[in-house]
Amino acid sequence: MHGELPKQMWAQTSARNKRRVFVIGLVVIALLAGLIYYFTGSTEQARRTGGRFGADTGPVPVLVAAAAKADVPVYLDGVGTTKALNTVTVRSQVDGKLMEVAFKEGQDVARGDVLARIDPTTFKAALDQAVAKKAQDQALLANAKNDLTRYEQLAATNAINRQQADTQKSLVAQYTAQVDSDQGAIESAQATLAYTTIRAPLDGRTGIRQVDEGNIVHASDTTGVVVITQLKPISVFFNLPQQDITQVNAAFAKGPLSVDAQRSDNDAVIDRGTLRVVDNQVDSSTGTVKLKAEFPNTDLQLWPGQFVNVRLLIDTLKQVVVIPTGAVQRGPAGTFVYVVKDDNTAAIRPIAVQKQNENQTVVGKGLEPPERVVTTGFARLTDGAKVTISAGDGTPPAAGGTRQRGQGSGGDGSKKGSSGAAPAAPTNPTPSAPPAARP
Repeated sequence: MHGELPKQMWAQTSARNKRRVFVIGLVVIALLAGLIYYFTGSTEQARRTGGRFGADTGPVPVLVAAAAKADVPVYLDGVGTTKALNTVTVRSQVDGKLMEVAFKEGQDVARGDVLARIDPTTFKAALDQAVAKKAQDQALLANAKNDLTRYEQLAATNAINRQQADTQKSLVAQYTAQVDSDQGAIESAQATLAYTTIRAPLDGRTGIRQVDEGNIVHASDTTGVVVITQLKPISVFFNLPQQDITQVNAAFAKGPLSVDAQRSDNDAVIDRGTLRVVDNQVDSSTGTVKLKAEFPNTDLQLWPGQFVNVRLLIDTLKQVVVIPTGAVQRGPAGTFVYVVKDDNTAAIRPIAVQKQNENQTVVGKGLEPPERVVTTGFARLTDGAKVTISAGDGTPPAAGGTRQRGQGSGGDGSKKGSSGAAPAAPTNPTPSAPPAARP
């Protein structure tokens, strides 16, 4: 009986060990099946989707645009300060009491409009005195002329001494000069009296009134009565680097140059004007030259003291090849693009960039319309790779012109920029794997 108990315990232990080995075997088989399926069963899916351990061998989705020919304007950019074409501080030319202010603040006035009136009483009295003095001297002159006539007749018959007639002749000349002096005094008094009515010297807009009715104004007052600014037309001053002056002068010699004033937030054109003056010397402290443009300012979009972006049209490139700037890539050998062939394969094409801005590039050589270039989708693109063109019209952007960033000034300061073309696309380290460009 004692011998049977160890046998039973050993049998139970063996059964438990067999079950444990069986379970472990099942787990190992399941793991092996899972690994086999992961590495072999999903190979096709990894190949199709470019999974973690697979490479995508399908066509590369891209966006393209067709090269086209267009007339491209070339601009020089700067920052300008708006100034009134003419500014006048209206002052009194005589001393007196201000009797009337005939304008409203901010009113548009025309040349000759009455702005204010000064008490004319004392000036009118001075004019009356000058007129009376002339009348008195004219009477004396008339009497002296009559005496001269009689003396000359008597002297001709030797009835009187000839010296007396000559003396009378000199007296007539003296009275004549006195009458002429009286006429000058009258004209001076008339002008002084006219100064009591203050009139607008030019067309413009009045500012804030500097003096109120009832005050005594003086010709020596520095503040004046009001400031008038001429807003139509208006001028804008801006600076360009001295390196650009040669081409500006060359273009200016051919005819008037167009200038656009633009908003600083969205580059919308505020007004279009004409270049009037290129300063005759370079500012040695900044290396820039000041230019002045004139704008009609019909809608009063420009205001004195306002800062605006300015672009000066200096040339127009006729029928040149243009593509989006996002298509231009850079590599060790220089600039290039990916050209999409008729069989939807991409090929690297070196190009020469003539002009470039943020949106558009002028190609000097290397492309001919209507060849298509890739603008988006460079991440997996290689030379000779198959591509699929995603939705897009494939048309080039409108010819908006290329800009050469100048150095503008809003007065004493300046905005630094390069005189060449706008910055190029980011540099690509290798032609076979260019970085993504701007869409």
